[in-house]
Amino acid sequence: MKNLLDGIEEILLMGPGPSCVPPTVYEALAKPTLGHLDPYFLTIMDSIKSMLQGLLNTKNALTVPMSGTGSAGMEACFVNLVEPGDPVLILTNGVFGRRMQDVAGRLGARVEALEFDWGKPVDLDQTSDALKKGPFSIVAVVHAETSTGVRNPVAEIGSMLAGTDTIYLVDAVTSLGGIEVRMDDWRIDALYSGTQKCLSCPPGLAPLSFSERATAKLNARKSKVPNWYLDLSLITNYWNQNRVYHHTAPVNMLYALYEALRLVLEEGPQAAFARHREAHEALVAGLEGMGLSMLVEKPFRLPMLNTVRCPDGIDELSVRRRLRQEFKIEIGGGLGPLAGKIWRIGLMGHTARRENVDRFLQALQAVLP
Repeated sequence: MKNLLDGIEEILLMGPGPSCVPPTVYEALAKPTLGHLDPYFLTIMDSIKSMLQGLLNTKNALTVPMSGTGSAGMEACFVNLVEPGDPVLILTNGVFGRRMQDVAGRLGARVEALEFDWGKPVDLDQTSDALKKGPFSIVAVVHAETSTGVRNPVAEIGSMLAGTDTIYLVDAVTSLGGIEVRMDDWRIDALYSGTQKCLSCPPGLAPLSFSERATAKLNARKSKVPNWYLDLSLITNYWNQNRVYHHTAPVNMLYALYEALRLVLEEGPQAAFARHREAHEALVAGLEGMGLSMLVEKPFRLPMLNTVRCPDGIDELSVRRRLRQEFKIEIGGGLGPLAGKIWRIGLMGHTARRENVDRFLQALQAVLP
């Protein structure tokens, strides 16, 4: 029988995720599988939790990687914190804010969506006005909107919520590991991320953290969490000292996350952030040198997810196909109202290196008329 795995090529992953994976993370995946209650594996779990707390700049006891991708992390936050009738404000300027709206609505929340132009950041004055119409049980926003390349003012929104009982929920799927995330200082109560972006670990886990305020809301629920698999009141009994079995943890994926986090902390978070920023600046300079323009204004751009306008008369899909087929480079296209209008170029984690930027720019120059 033909083995299709033999046909997998090494592709330079410069799309919106996943990112390139370092060799030692692949090696970690191939380590012998231990039982999910094995004493040595439990020490690895404890180290993962500690490293996540360090990278998130939080002391939250409930800090764990959920079994599932970043979308599972998003759903875990909402199913644990939302009860029917809860008023929820979602600040939306892209696909992933709209996804939050969908999930909260399915759980019976009274969702109010404050919509902003795609490619623009959340406006603080409009947000302040919306908050005055509250109180809201939850306010949610995406830190790094992957569909547009916009960095939202997460810290400033957190300041607006100081002194209130509102739970502040933040999507950090694309930001964690690429730009600073200060969960405690920014008054973030619930946060989720993913492994496949700036952590450069294969997709499959969703780092998540709850503050004491969020944990108290979970514990005070009037009804059971509607999703058994994502019920943190059960999962935390496995991750804390009790080690009560809930589900079989993806052991080898957790090895990979351990190594990915170790690499980020070994490099130093500030050094990793600077590497992302320098790669971004080189990319933008090269694109603008080719006459291309960026979608997002400079102060609000993400270093790890770059959106560039496709010139009139160019078939953006054919450019992406040629990059993949002829140059073994993957980039992404636009979503929603930006479909067919932009390219999304990822510089995440291990991918964020000058040699990858140079290789991409040379390939793009060859492909564009």
